[in-house]
Amino acid sequence: MTSRERFLACITGEKADRLPFVIQWGPWGDAHRRWKSEGMQNDNDWYALFNFDPYQVGVPVNSGICPPVKEEIIADEGETVVFRDAHGVVKRDRKGSTTMPQFLDYPVKDWKTWEEHKWRFNPDSPERFPANWDEIAKNLKNSEALVTVGVYPYGFLGGARTMMGAEAYLIACALEPELIQDINETLFNLWFKLWSRIFEETRVDHIAFWEDMAGKQGSLISPKMFRQFMTPYYKKLTDLAHKHGIKMISVDSDGYMHELTGLFLEAGVNVILPYEVQAGNDISYLLKKHPDLIAFGGMDKRAMAKDKSAIDAEIERVKSITKLGRYVPFPDHLIPADVSWENYQYFVWQWKKMIGKKD
Repeated sequence: MTSRERFLACITGEKADRLPFVIQWGPWGDAHRRWKSEGMQNDNDWYALFNFDPYQVGVPVNSGICPPVKEEIIADEGETVVFRDAHGVVKRDRKGSTTMPQFLDYPVKDWKTWEEHKWRFNPDSPERFPANWDEIAKNLKNSEALVTVGVYPYGFLGGARTMMGAEAYLIACALEPELIQDINETLFNLWFKLWSRIFEETRVDHIAFWEDMAGKQGSLISPKMFRQFMTPYYKKLTDLAHKHGIKMISVDSDGYMHELTGLFLEAGVNVILPYEVQAGNDISYLLKKHPDLIAFGGMDKRAMAKDKSAIDAEIERVKSITKLGRYVPFPDHLIPADVSWENYQYFVWQWKKMIGKKD
């Protein structure tokens, strides 16, 4: 089977030769530097040495901010730098660091600043499609990987949060719901128009949304707010996907996803990832509770920082979940710097053996 065929068999409940062997996230920069110091020869060896299956190939159409905000350095502070990124977000970050930056300012604060920013989400901007789109569309039809639209930062919480910041977004949900609805209506119209054309002109297997809308305590918003601000738009886009035979609609959100899993399924999503173990997610429980759920991720990256016996135990735990079906295992986020190159390699080889990939 091709990688695409294997994934689609997993999604539809058909028999596959084995589970897909893919990795969603690699190492943090600090982990990558450690691995190089411990004997990793080439920058891409963390991926190239293991013969992972092809996973997904993105459609090179701009489904987000267009044109982007001009990036600029605002202040060089020695060890840190303050800068504005392509989304218009002002951040402070350590030079050479791969940790999370400090978020200082966002482009959308109220109706006025949203109206000033809104023009960047015009679906008819000519820059959205590449000049050689016809050739690209033809080639995508022959891809052995999943052809994907979406990913970061496309979502009906993730999109507004990227423009406003989490705190201002949550306040606006309560005090200015019309603003949030207008942002989401704008994003919906953008994606519906762009993706309708893409679906007509090439093959698409997968729509990927990014939300990051939970912490260890659970969802950032209530079920009522989810159904108010997110469900109607998800349903319209998932209906569009189903009309075009697209079988895989995923959401990527960190945090504790037990309550949100049912809400996303209700909205038409069928794949959820990465189900972080440290956040308390129990994939076995969720797969048994939700017969329509397909779970991705769920391998505890922290096991790699311990010893080989801990890695073996994690592999056995995950193996028991795979027996339930509807599950594609891979590490549940970026791999941190406390993981040695030796342990990472051992983890991947044991994982590969567990799912039965021979080459």
